[in-house]
Amino acid sequence: MTRLSALLLTTALSLPAHAETPGIEKPDLTLGFIKLTDMAPLAIAKEKGFFEEEGLAVTLVAQSNWKVLLDGVVSGELDGAHMLAGQPIAASIGYGTKAALVTPFSMDLNGNAITVSNEVWEAMKANVPMSDGKPVHPIKAEALKPVVEAYADEGTPFNLGMVFPVSTHNYELRYWLAAGGINPGFYTPDDVSGQIGGEVLISVTPPPQMPATLEAGTILGYAVGEPWNQAAVAKGIGVPVITDYDIWKNNPEKVFGLTAAFVEENPQTTLALTKALIRAAIWLDEGDNANRAEAVEILSRPEYVGADAAVIANSMTGTFEFEKGDKRPAPDFNVFFRYNATFPYYSDAVWTLTQMRRWGQIAEGKPDAWYDETAKSVYKPEIYKLAAEALIAEGKATADMFDFDADGYREPTADFIDGVTYDGKAPNAYIDSLTIGLKGDQTVADATN
Repeated sequence: MTRLSALLLTTALSLPAHAETPGIEKPDLTLGFIKLTDMAPLAIAKEKGFFEEEGLAVTLVAQSNWKVLLDGVVSGELDGAHMLAGQPIAASIGYGTKAALVTPFSMDLNGNAITVSNEVWEAMKANVPMSDGKPVHPIKAEALKPVVEAYADEGTPFNLGMVFPVSTHNYELRYWLAAGGINPGFYTPDDVSGQIGGEVLISVTPPPQMPATLEAGTILGYAVGEPWNQAAVAKGIGVPVITDYDIWKNNPEKVFGLTAAFVEENPQTTLALTKALIRAAIWLDEGDNANRAEAVEILSRPEYVGADAAVIANSMTGTFEFEKGDKRPAPDFNVFFRYNATFPYYSDAVWTLTQMRRWGQIAEGKPDAWYDETAKSVYKPEIYKLAAEALIAEGKATADMFDFDADGYREPTADFIDGVTYDGKAPNAYIDSLTIGLKGDQTVADATN
C-alpha cells in the first residue's frame, strides 16, 4: 500500500498540535461489535469523546454473531469492526470468507475463560489438587481427561462450545485440551466441523447464547469472553475452570479490522480511528485501572454489552470468580493498553496461523517465510506507529508509553500452560514441538491413521 504509506508519512510530518486529524475523507462511520467486555475501546472512544475529537461521527452497532459482523465489513455495510484476531488472517488466506482485511490496532490481551457445567465440574474435582478446601489453579485438562473418557465409555458425546472456527477461543480451548492429552479434533478442506478424530466435539455457539445453551444441556462447557463466563457463575449453572491468562499469559485477543480498500481510500480516517482507539485503551488502563468502574457502567448499557454491571465488574475490575464465592485477584484478566497490548505484532498473527496449521485449517505445510509474509499482509504496525507519534506530538500521550518493536515480533515466550516456547520467527519448529496436532508436511489423513 505505497500510496497509503506516503499519505500517512506526509501527515505525520505536518500534523498540527491539536486533536482533530486533518484531511479526513469519511467522517461519518458505522462500526460493528459483538456484546463482549473487550469491545470496550470502541464504547469508551465514543462515550469519552475521543472519536469526536478526532473529527469522526461514529455509530456503533451490535452484531448478532461473528459471521454477520465479518460479512458486514467485507460488504461495506460496516466501515470497520471489533473482530476476532483470526478473522482478518483467515480471510487473507481464503479460509472461509476470502477478503483483504487489515488491522492497525490490537484491542486487548486476555479476557477469555473456559467454563464447564456443574455436573462436569463435580466429576473433575476428584482430579484437581486442593488447598484449604479450594482448587489449586491453574487447572489443567488432565483433570478433565478421565471425565471425557467416562462419557466415551457410556457412548455419550462430550460437546463443547466456542464462538467461531478461527477465534482465539477455539485455539485456546484446543491448546488447553491438547496440553492435557485430549485430542480436540481436526479440520480438512472437505470437513470443516473440526471434529475429525476428536475425543470431544467442539462446535460454534454465539457468545451471548453460551449460558443458556449450557443450561439446556446442549453443550457441557465452552470457551468464551466476558461477561459470559461470569454469567454462568451468577446463574449457578457452571464453573469457569481456567482463564486464558493461565493458558497463555498476556495472550492477544481481539483486533480492530477494516478492509484494505477502506484503508487505502481513507488513510486519514484510518489514522483518526487508530488515534481515538489508542486514547481509549490508555484511559481504560491508566491509574492502575482507576477508570474501570466507570467503564463497567458504560458497558452495562443495553446498547453495548447489556449485561448486569455486577457481572461485568466481576472480571473487569481486577478479580475473577470461579465457583460462587471463590473470587480471586486477576489484575490482568482484561488488559487494554499496558504490556504493549494495542501494538499489532506480527508474531501474534503468526501464532494464530500456527494453530490453524496445527488443527488442519491450513491443510499443507508452509515455509517459515510464508507465515511472516501472511502476517505482514494483515497486521499494520506502521499505521499504529504514526497514530501514536501523532498523539505524542499533540501531548495526548508520552513516548515512554510505547515500545515500537523494531521488527514487529515479540520476544520468544514460554508463558504457556505446557511450558512450550513460542518464537514467532520459527513457526514450524514451534508447531513440531507441540504434542498433539499436525507437524511438518503431515495431512489429517496421516495424523488420524
